[in-house]
Amino acid sequence: MKRLIGFIFLILLFPVACTQETRTSNTIVAGQTDNEVHDVTHSSHNSHIVPSRKELGAILPGLKHGLIQSPINILTKNVDHVGSRAINVNFKDEVESVENLGNTIQLNFAEGSTITAHGKIFHFKQMHFHTPSEHVLDGMRFPMELHIVNSAVDEESGEIEFLVVSILFKMGDENKFISEFYDLIPKEANKIHKIEPGLVRLSDLLLVTRKNESEEGLYFYKGSLTTPPYTESVNWYIDKHIYEASQEQINNINDLQGYNAREVQDIYGRVIEGS
Repeated sequence: MKRLIGFIFLILLFPVACTQETRTSNTIVAGQTDNEVHDVTHSSHNSHIVPSRKELGAILPGLKHGLIQSPINILTKNVDHVGSRAINVNFKDEVESVENLGNTIQLNFAEGSTITAHGKIFHFKQMHFHTPSEHVLDGMRFPMELHIVNSAVDEESGEIEFLVVSILFKMGDENKFISEFYDLIPKEANKIHKIEPGLVRLSDLLLVTRKNESEEGLYFYKGSLTTPPYTESVNWYIDKHIYEASQEQINNINDLQGYNAREVQDIYGRVIEGS
């Protein structure tokens, strides 16, 4: 059954609250804790290495991390399938530019698309890639992850709250959506390329065939940004469906942005919810 996730948010119920060539998957090895992942995707000749918490402490002694950091290893056996709440999406299928930021490839949305969740309206901002994936499922790290970033500003405090939809990719068939913009990505860092309306359509990514009920819905947890300053104001929604992209597509994005995945963080008793 084909569904467009950008629109199925309107009818699905979700939980309350709210580079390198990567040819192998990673699994937890004996003796590791639930949050530890055996990472075999990290190659020494990468220039975009994300520092560990220990390394950051040495670089920035005053930098403190809280107890709800991201990304995490989601253990599906521990997911809490509890109450639910509808999330409403007002979706304009417009991507207006693509940027090479040096450490990630980012696509920017035209204004006007929103997600309404737990009483707040979040505005679509941008989406960007991580190679390999930052989030991990049952100890398995995927070759690529896409973050669709939305934000809301509190009118009284001025504080920013984020809602990020995470999409995980495995090696497979060529991804139509990625093929629409890849040739438009600037090959030099810190360059931007404007995109003609309708040329790149997010719907071409999100229209997928979900084989069974286990691929329906999302995981949810409270966490942080995965890049400095690691602000703990993110509502994370990880799509249960694993998307496909060709090895060439993943490698090409990897070559442009390098290894940019943050290490898995401790859960510290957080409840991971599932729809």
